Amino acid sequence: MDKHVLITAGGMGLRFGSSPPKQFSPLLGKPLLVHALEAFVSYARDIHIVVVLPEAFHDHWQTACKEHKVLIKHRLALGGPTRFHSVKNGLRHIPGGALVAIHDGARPVVPKELISRLFHYATLFGNAIPVVPVEDSVRLAGHAMSKALDRETLRLVQTPQCFRSSLIKEAYQQNYHERFTDDASVLESRGERLFLVDGAKENIKVTTKTDLRVAEALLRNTGSEAGGAV
Repeated sequence: MDKHVLITAGGMGLRFGSSPPKQFSPLLGKPLLVHALEAFVSYARDIHIVVVLPEAFHDHWQTACKEHKVLIKHRLALGGPTRFHSVKNGLRHIPGGALVAIHDGARPVVPKELISRLFHYATLFGNAIPVVPVEDSVRLAGHAMSKALDRETLRLVQTPQCFRSSLIKEAYQQNYHERFTDDASVLESRGERLFLVDGAKENIKVTTKTDLRVAEALLRNTGSEAGGAV
């Protein structure tokens, strides 16, 4: 099956506190978002790429691509009011009968081994969702009390999340609900079973300027260990 990646960069980066948004922040001499594209081209040079951006930043992105000589072929799609709507817009450019990875553009350090692993398991099981263990103690907080949770049963969910395109395109035909925090939750709401796969600790999401400095250090040392199915 043909492989596609949908890279979402529709956020305004309010927590990051920059203008333009964080996806354009410089990281080792190029916009953060470019690193996400390069990661997938490193995995497969013939992969089909769709980048979802707010319309207000399309010109800014195209200018940045020219300035930094970004020659990676990709298509632009319009960002929506939520991540759900942005992904739904992007999926219109993804054909049925393919595999698609949906990735946060704010994760610039996604290892090639992880991308390969996810596409492999999505081919077998229809979807592959990367997760990593929770290492800190966790508590469920209420208004007047809190409760310790068993971290051994908890996982942090990452992207890219990979799917047979027909499954995820159909799932995105439903109406938006606030419980849809990622693509896995959209698919799961249709009664599909999720297949969890080992993620990668270095696959961090850049949310703050401190995260950006961590991402820079990780990109300078790009070695990563392969994992397997959970």
